[in-house]
Amino acid sequence: MLSHKGTVCIKTRHLLLRPFTLQDAPDMYQNWASDPEVTRYLTWLPHRNLCETENILSAWCVLYDDPHIYNWAIEFSETGEVIGNVSVVNRSERHENCELGYCLSRRFWGQALMPEAVSAVLQFLFHDVGFHRVSAWHLADNLASGRVMQKCGMLHEGTTREAWLTRDGTFADLCVYGITRDQVELRKQGEQNP
Repeated sequence: MLSHKGTVCIKTRHLLLRPFTLQDAPDMYQNWASDPEVTRYLTWLPHRNLCETENILSAWCVLYDDPHIYNWAIEFSETGEVIGNVSVVNRSERHENCELGYCLSRRFWGQALMPEAVSAVLQFLFHDVGFHRVSAWHLADNLASGRVMQKCGMLHEGTTREAWLTRDGTFADLCVYGITRDQVELRKQGEQNP
């Protein structure tokens, strides 16, 4: 049985994962929401202006009263700047599983920050909330997203062919990854006993 806690603060080596606030709108807009390169593989289009970002954040912030909502701002501890987010985008109470989505400012790509954030979220979802399984997917062309999943111990479970209609009207393959609580425990034991 799941024990929902909501979007609690999680501190990692370089990051603070926390609920968004309305004051995060300028960072979100500038760092990733308006960047067509960041949003290229996401389900939503780049924001056209700061007002659009503010409206989305207003809607998100209202939801934080619900302990079933998991939507973290990724704050870079060194500067206090919000540089991305990680969220649970789908979940099943009955089957005790959920699906993650994430994005990160292009300036911070290739610095192992997203695997750091996703790994911390996985630990929380498994150990504090009690999920049995967490999954994620990426468009086949988005290899960097797949590397994040792999670095977090997620296993490639298959590719669903032509399962996603892209913005340009073509169908793209989706690569599906997953990890279970047992796999996280085995991985943790392996790191402690090399």
